[in-house]
Amino acid sequence: MKKRMVPDYILKQVEKPVRYTGGEYNMVVKNPEDVDIRFALCFPDVYDIGMSHLGLQILYGMYNARKDIYCERVFAPWTDMEAKMRENDIKLCTLETQDEVRNFDFLGFSFLYEMCYTNVLNILDLSGVSLYSKDRGEDEPIVCAGGPCVNNPEPMADFIDYFYIGDGEVKYNEIFDMYKKHKKNGGKRKEFLEKIANIDGIYVPAFYDVDYNVDGTVKSINVINENAKPVVNRVFVADLNTSYFSDKPIVPFLETVHNRVTLEVFRGCIRGCRFCNPGLMYRPIRSKTVDTLMKQLEVQVRNTGFEEISLVSLSTSDYEGLNELTNRIMDKYSKDHISLSLPSLRVDEFSLELMNRLQEVRKSGLTFAPEAGTQRMRDIINKGISEEEILSGCRLAFEGGWNRVKLYFMMGLPGETDEDIVGIAELTKKIVGEYFKVPKDKRANGISVNVSASCFVPKHNTAFQWESQNTYEEFERKQRILKGALRQVKQATYRYHDAKTSVIEGILTRADRKVGKVIFDVWKSGVKMEAWSEYFDYKKWLEAFSENNMTIEFYNTRKREDDEIMPWDHINVGVSKKFLLREKVKSQLEEVTKNCKQMCAGCGDWKTDDGDSVCEMKNKN
Repeated sequence: MKKRMVPDYILKQVEKPVRYTGGEYNMVVKNPEDVDIRFALCFPDVYDIGMSHLGLQILYGMYNARKDIYCERVFAPWTDMEAKMRENDIKLCTLETQDEVRNFDFLGFSFLYEMCYTNVLNILDLSGVSLYSKDRGEDEPIVCAGGPCVNNPEPMADFIDYFYIGDGEVKYNEIFDMYKKHKKNGGKRKEFLEKIANIDGIYVPAFYDVDYNVDGTVKSINVINENAKPVVNRVFVADLNTSYFSDKPIVPFLETVHNRVTLEVFRGCIRGCRFCNPGLMYRPIRSKTVDTLMKQLEVQVRNTGFEEISLVSLSTSDYEGLNELTNRIMDKYSKDHISLSLPSLRVDEFSLELMNRLQEVRKSGLTFAPEAGTQRMRDIINKGISEEEILSGCRLAFEGGWNRVKLYFMMGLPGETDEDIVGIAELTKKIVGEYFKVPKDKRANGISVNVSASCFVPKHNTAFQWESQNTYEEFERKQRILKGALRQVKQATYRYHDAKTSVIEGILTRADRKVGKVIFDVWKSGVKMEAWSEYFDYKKWLEAFSENNMTIEFYNTRKREDDEIMPWDHINVGVSKKFLLREKVKSQLEEVTKNCKQMCAGCGDWKTDDGDSVCEMKNKN
């Protein structure tokens, strides 16, 4: 590695200097002069967060598996480091070679959370890269973005050269092969964007124009370049068993959010919760076999030395081979004091036998997500779980010796009343009651229930994308109601989310490209790192909307008509709008849709080029 761009005397003045040094175990080392393409892979938050993201590890390993590409990492510097960089005129550089990001062929962002959008602009500025795509010259990198947020790419459309819609493993070879030839022939950036605009999953926003009605709603989305498609289809991996797997993930020098081996057991979700954007966006449902997972696990444990294994998906308890997999993992690794965690278990799928196996090495608390306090609300959101199942699962846990439970709820859901808010406290009280039903000699001493209530954000591409969001004041009122009701449950503690942040998130997730100017103005006023509560500035957002003659009410408290053109309607994620409208109507009727394992609801049509259906549940039905 060459000399670091940030001198040692500066590193000694900032918090966690190893965020900026690189050199970790399993970091890829190549000679930049021996490759054709240099790709700066950016997670727009601090190193501690980004290095815990499975998608980043997959893309990093997958790109670097090609000998002609050197993929290097870059993260948002913490505020203390940013101040030093600006003070000393130091440009943002990658961890691997310490080369300036501006000199790379590509700068690729992962969009996982809307509140990182101002960070994206800050990173471009720190890198010396033009913020607006229209202003970039031939000597600047191609700026691209992927991740769940890009299924509505419009709020960031003015800043990104192209968006990648779907699973990252599918089209990267085609794009890079095309770029190599393009670069060799001395092509211009617009010519390259025109070439890839015809690839499924690639959206070049500069090739589209949006007309608006007098009331500010979208009138039409128009193609203005003959190389672009009227509708961009999301791409997806057909077979996870044969798709790329990162066998040598980087082992950070410092403790990150998740220091562990992460195994993705399947993508998609069978449940169909009407509020859940990822549950629909990661469909179709595709699983790995137990044998595949065991082989991948063995390689990762050997290559990392992590002492915890985590099985991840949107609902791991729905994995059909879960019992076999957990038994094989514990039989092989518990003697080495390597623990296993399942962070996404459903309370109605709670198994005492399974949990006892998981706790052989390390015992922890339990986390359940009833989401709503009353059965009426759980039916509205299609949670697919009854109060009896919730209480039964908690009782089994208490009989098994657990006495610490975290409960996750939402407030502000469509159709919610104050009685539904009070219902959260009443359900919590009933759960505590289940603990006291267990004989003293069979239960652990003392019970602790941590209740968390987040503020509902209507997400794009869900059944609730047409719904209004509660105002900040309404969220605050409901929080006071719940806090007062929970005072009657002395064993419970209450943690609530900042409603103002949720309001801005609600705007950004359903925004059109006009909001890009607001994002720019907020960043220009000095706001960034907004995923961290101490740096979020609600007042600056209000000022930016006012200065642009726009209102936050238009984006978050306004109900959309069924036939309104959504800013993201030209992005086909696979789940049809007809299905979402059916689910919206069923929510209003308080009707439940069966999960995919019980019956196919016809949410979308996922087929390979040969016409074969990819969705496992659809094939079974």
